[in-house]
Amino acid sequence: MREDIFNYLDKLEEETKQRFNMMYGLIYESTSQNINEKLWAKLPSFYVEKNFVRLIPFKDHINIEAKSVVFHRNELPEYKITPKGMLQIFHNQQVPCELLKIIFKESFEDSCKDY
Repeated sequence: MREDIFNYLDKLEEETKQRFNMMYGLIYESTSQNINEKLWAKLPSFYVEKNFVRLIPFKDHINIEAKSVVFHRNELPEYKITPKGMLQIFHNQQVPCELLKIIFKESFEDSCKDY
């Protein structure tokens, strides 16, 4: 499925691709579990069993859908969290790499699945 995601990225601007690829790498750094990649509703999605993380690229930002984002709201005061609980990282903002790895790890683990 990786090819589907990279074909999807071909349509995006270079800065968006670079930031997506950085976050893509963080997903794989966050867990040693097997990750299944696929487009869900045309959105790049990464699954460990039933738990998932989605990276949703836009022209000027990337939304991150991960269930543990809400648990780290206080650590992300300079970032917008949408009403649906997605973290928005605009291209002019620094990517909080270490915190994202924690968020991705927690979102893939069963400990969050009931949230």
